[in-house]
Amino acid sequence: MYSEIERRGLVLLGCGKMGSAMLAGWLASGLSPAAVWVMDPNPSEWVQAQGVHINVDLPASPAIVIVAVKPQMMGAALPSLPALGNGDTLFLSIAAGTAIETFQTILGQLTPIVRAMPNTPAAIGQGITAMIGNAQATADHLQMAENLLSAIGQVVRLDAEQQMDAVTGVSGSGPAYVFYMIDALAQAGVAQGLSPELAMQLAKATVAGAGALAQAADETPTQLRINVTSPNGTTQAGLEVLMHDTSGLTPLIDKTVAAAADRSRELANG
Repeated sequence: MYSEIERRGLVLLGCGKMGSAMLAGWLASGLSPAAVWVMDPNPSEWVQAQGVHINVDLPASPAIVIVAVKPQMMGAALPSLPALGNGDTLFLSIAAGTAIETFQTILGQLTPIVRAMPNTPAAIGQGITAMIGNAQATADHLQMAENLLSAIGQVVRLDAEQQMDAVTGVSGSGPAYVFYMIDALAQAGVAQGLSPELAMQLAKATVAGAGALAQAADETPTQLRINVTSPNGTTQAGLEVLMHDTSGLTPLIDKTVAAAADRSRELANG
């Protein structure tokens, strides 16, 4: 899976939480540390202990450069890389809100580029990443990117770059919504007489278990909900509040995802 990368090298530009999660996945799945060049002004002790090249001269024509810096650092990071553009080095960006056209302008219009949006469960190999390539990204380039991203979870391919804003609103920002829901569920349990510790344990396990069941089950989430909702029972009483047409969860989530997607579009447009 990594033969081309081990022959030519992989450059990781930025190795914070997401970059480190990816690196851990690649090394665990057999990528040689000697094939990895990390460029990061403050590499962690963990990164320094992995045997990868850190902040040294890059290979002349690496197989891939992964851009994993924060969006606000993009302007400072990218100008150092045009020498690798307009060739067969693939650039894979996981930076939110940075369009493919931005990379093409800096690196050259002939540069193969894949834009991807992972999410934070990647840190435990349970992420999901959406990706899209430009016209210069070949089938081999796309497969290389997918192989690397698969080390941190599921991968889906988009039909158009414009879909990335919706992906950002749903799965990119989505873990934060779920974390907030866990907090809210625990606080509601405390309000009903549970200790904070017990309420949080119940909320975390309930959300984690329900998510795992939704992933594993053949039924849709709608059917799973129906399965556990007895007529006139406790679950139905709660769902009548949660599923209210105007004040329930659906209109709130609609507005939540739309706000995140709109912000993604604003970032992309500068």
